Amino acid sequence: MSRSSTPKGMSRRHFMSHMTGASAMTMPALAMGNTLLNNAEDLKRRRKSAILLWMGGGPSTMDIWDLKPGAPTGGPFRPIATSGDQQISEHMPLMAKQMHNMSIIRSMSTREADHGRGRYYMHTGYVPNPNIEHPSYGAVLSHQLSHQRPELEIPPFVTVGGGSVGPGFLGMAWAPFSVNSNGQVRNLQMGLEDQRLYQRMYALDLIESGFINQRRGSAASDHQKILKKTLNLMTSSQMDAFKVAGEPEDVKERYGNTNFGRGCLMARRLVEQGVPFIEVGLGGWDNHQNIHATLRDTKLPELDQAMSALVEDLEQRELLQDTAIIWMGEFSRTPRINGNAGRDHWARSWSVVVGGGGLNGGLAIGETNSDGTRVETEPYTSQDVMASVCKGLGISLQTTFTSQNGRPMKIANSGKIIKELFS
Repeated sequence: MSRSSTPKGMSRRHFMSHMTGASAMTMPALAMGNTLLNNAEDLKRRRKSAILLWMGGGPSTMDIWDLKPGAPTGGPFRPIATSGDQQISEHMPLMAKQMHNMSIIRSMSTREADHGRGRYYMHTGYVPNPNIEHPSYGAVLSHQLSHQRPELEIPPFVTVGGGSVGPGFLGMAWAPFSVNSNGQVRNLQMGLEDQRLYQRMYALDLIESGFINQRRGSAASDHQKILKKTLNLMTSSQMDAFKVAGEPEDVKERYGNTNFGRGCLMARRLVEQGVPFIEVGLGGWDNHQNIHATLRDTKLPELDQAMSALVEDLEQRELLQDTAIIWMGEFSRTPRINGNAGRDHWARSWSVVVGGGGLNGGLAIGETNSDGTRVETEPYTSQDVMASVCKGLGISLQTTFTSQNGRPMKIANSGKIIKELFS
């Protein structure tokens, strides 16, 4: 494109007026019209969200949520009573006060005990397949819930402190938007009134529109949507939701002065802003050695403080009933303690924790045997957890997507409902 074909004096307003369909995405008040504006408060009351607390590395749930005191495999930690009908680790005293809101699914039984495969499976409900890329639960839920917030200008799927699994065949419009725990985003540091920036974006939009009109596939269309969303990010006041530094000091102290603590605080702020899916990562759980000292001195205090503050905050702000919380990693650790005082990879019998979002709290669902080596009750999978979260959030389990190769794929991979989570 020549310089002469690019409008002079290009500004955000001029740029957005030229972009195909841009007004509907970047000036929502005009696009929604008076009718939707009148219904905005009603939509806000009904909107649902989910927060995934992702424990990268595979946390030892036998030392956190399903203790086996006295068993040779049990380790040194002791269970304590909670506000719900379950016991958890003595090193989670703050979460013990919030367990009436959360339920422990103790009969998880999966097959993927490799980090990469387990991470993919627990994020999608599918084992890796070279012929198809499945969408993560974050992409699926944000896709299904975004209609509830037409005013949202920032991305509907945010991951804090680490990348998630991608959008798969749903397309890049549903990819996770990654920030660090201070809300910093790469590639958004350019000046907002940089005329050359708008000229280049305008030129790129013309090129992509040409490709779209020639029906050369979805890549150009997906990228055009991302371009529009990028400009929204650079100019929207909703970006303030990422600025956790502005929270009162006592609130920040309650969550903890850690990356995970700030991430959980940001998740609460993003839910308030209307973001349908937020993933907050806490790594460091691949404890093949010195596991109990690591859990006692580092990992559990950090988890306990931030997770309990998040649950408590959401409940006090009357957001918990519409916000599902899922705590999980890719698998757990072996009941057997190895020669390095650690635990190795284990997917056969472990726990996931869920609550809020229409799910019953205070329960211990399912059980493992006395030494934690096998599930004694009905086993549950990633698909079952996702199906239950979907039901709690009002998403139809009959929802079916079509993959890029034309295959119909039912939401949550046809997982079954965990009936105890519903009255």
